[in-house]
Amino acid sequence: MWVKELEKHGSGQAFELILIPQSKESLPEFPLSSPKNKDLSLEEIQKKLEAAEERHKPHEAEVLKQLHEKRECEKEELQKMIEKNNNISKMVEEKLTHKMEVNKENPDAHTSAKLDCLQEKDKHIEEVWKNKGFKVPADETEAN
Repeated sequence: MWVKELEKHGSGQAFELILIPQSKESLPEFPLSSPKNKDLSLEEIQKKLEAAEERHKPHEAEVLKQLHEKRECEKEELQKMIEKNNNISKMVEEKLTHKMEVNKENPDAHTSAKLDCLQEKDKHIEEVWKNKGFKVPADETEAN
């Protein structure tokens, strides 16, 4: 074996490795073909298949268990989301109902507040007229 240098660069080096074949005496004997399989009977094949199936069962059980746990987590998350949405919709419905009730009561309160304000203004006008020495017309006060 010997090494032949090809190129040198700042980033690396290239070389070629040349192997010299050894003599035939030093080489061990290797069979050229793969060992032939013996003929297996149907029973032996069945036993091997059953053994393989037994080896795979624990892995399948573990995978099924993990899938089941994952599905349970997804179901729980979905249930939480449904409950959260229901709570939000209930809160929104309550707020809307409250607003509607306030709006129903509000016009009556608003009109009564306006009437009170107008009556106070009428009283103030009467007082101002009395202070100025004017005669308060009877028609206007009686009309209100």
